[in-house]
Amino acid sequence: MNTFQQILYEKHERVATITLNRPAQRNAYSETMVHEILTALEDVRDDDGIRALILTGAGKGFCAGGDISRDFAYPARYRGHRLESMLEMRENMHQLVRFLQRFDKPVIAAINGAAVAGGLTLALCCDFRIAAESAKLGDTSLKFGLIPDEGGAYLFPRFMGLDQALKMSLFSETYPAREAKELGLVTEVVPDADLMPTARQWADRLAAGPPLAIRITKRMLYKQRTMDLDAALEDAALSTLAVNYTDDVKEGTAAFHEKRPPNFRGR
Repeated sequence: MNTFQQILYEKHERVATITLNRPAQRNAYSETMVHEILTALEDVRDDDGIRALILTGAGKGFCAGGDISRDFAYPARYRGHRLESMLEMRENMHQLVRFLQRFDKPVIAAINGAAVAGGLTLALCCDFRIAAESAKLGDTSLKFGLIPDEGGAYLFPRFMGLDQALKMSLFSETYPAREAKELGLVTEVVPDADLMPTARQWADRLAAGPPLAIRITKRMLYKQRTMDLDAALEDAALSTLAVNYTDDVKEGTAAFHEKRPPNFRGR
C-alpha cells in the first residue's frame, strides 16, 4: 500500500474511502494531492473486492479548489514555459476529472464543508453528493480573477442550467447545502453528525448490489445522455450480452423466489 502525504486512503470490507487531507488549506488541491488521488483510484478500480467509493475531506472543508497560497508555484517542469498554466491543468486536475468521468464503480462525495470552484467540480464528478447541513457549495473563481478551468464550465450548466450556472460563476456565489440541493448540485442533505454514517450506508447498499450490473448501468446512464433513442436502445441491447447470462442474474432470480436477500458475487 502506498504511503500518502496529502490524502488518507482506507478500505473496509467492500467500500473504500479517500479523504483529502490538507485541513489547514481547506483541502485545496495540489499536484501531489491530485496524483495521490489518481493512484488510490487506480487501486479501487483494480480491486474487485471494492464495490463502492466515498470521497470526503478532513477538517472543515471538502475542497476549496486549487491551491493559490502565497507559496504556490507551478511544478518545476512547467515553470517558465509560456504555456505553463495550460500544461499544469492538462496533466493534473484535468486527468482526475477525466478519470472520474470514466470510472465504473459508484462514487459518493461526502461533502463535509466548503466545496467551491475546483472543489465543486470534483464533487460533481462523483455520482452522488451527500452534503452536511453546514456545507457550502459554489464557484468563487472570479473572486481571484480566475476562471472555472477544471471542468466547471462544462459541468455546472449540466447540473443547474445555464442561467443559474452563469449567475453562480459570474457573481462568485456560494450556497448553503439545502439551497444547493434545490439548484441541483446536491443529492441529499443531512445533519453534520449523520454525514459519514449516511455515506457509508449508501455505499454499503451499493456494495451489496450486483457489481457488474451496477457498473454497466452507470456507464449506460452517462453514455446515453448524448445518444438519440435508437442509439440508446442499441447500446442497451448490446449491454444485455454482458449481464443477462451471469451467475448474479441466476442468484437474483433464485433469491426472489426463495424470499431471501441475494448474495451477488460479480460473476
